[in-house]
Order: sequence, then structure tokens, then C-alpha cells
Amino acid sequence: MTDPEEIPGAADAPLPRILGNTGALVADGQESSGALWRLAEPGRQLDANLVRIPPRGSVDAHAEPDLDVLLLVVDGDGVLGSAAGPCPVEPGSLVWLPHGSVRIVKAGESGLSYVTVHRRRPGMRIHSRRDA
Repeated sequence: MTDPEEIPGAADAPLPRILGNTGALVADGQESSGALWRLAEPGRQLDANLVRIPPRGSVDAHAEPDLDVLLLVVDGDGVLGSAAGPCPVEPGSLVWLPHGSVRIVKAGESGLSYVTVHRRRPGMRIHSRRDA
């Protein structure tokens, strides 16, 4: 193990940390659907979610107009549908969803769990009429 004092700049830098285990989170959420976990650390530059779709469930056609999304399948199987046609996904499938791409996600017989990661959206600001 490396002593933090041996790493240049480590003393003043934010600390990396393990946030959870996708296998354990999926096992705990087998009867759930939707977001099982969300990245919520203050000051982050990324958003991330662990999403569970129940067996034979789906996420309807949608597109993210502004952000590229990285999707990593961690459990189950399914199909990613797009204009290019259906693409089977399974644990370990790493998918790039470029901004503007339209997709459908369908779970297989055992459901589908995946992590999504993308740049964090800036918080919504409410302006007074004078600011507009």
C-alpha cells in the first residue's frame, strides 16, 4: 500500500472512495424497479444511477438531447433498440449513447440492471424579471 504522503499533491486533494457494490445493490433491489442508487456526492461533475427494469419491462423510446450517456449492464439481459436495430445486452455490455440518439431498453426474462453515467446537468436557476 502506498503512503498518501508519497503521492504528490495527495494531502490537499479530494479523496477517492468506494460508494457501493453494484452486485449487492442489485441483489437487495431484485423486487424493485427504477433507480436503485444515485450518485449524490456534493461538488461532483458527474451524475450516475443504478437502474433496475423488471423482467420483460421496458423504458420507452427516448433521447437525451444534450448529454452523451455511458451505460454499463451489471445484471440480467435485454435488448437495446435503436435506429440501427436491436442489440442484445448482457452483464459487461458497455454502451455509448451519443446525445440525440433515440433508444428503447427492454429487459429479458430475469430483468435488467445497468449503471448510467453522464456529465452533471447544471442546477436550475430561477431568475427575476430583472435578470432575464
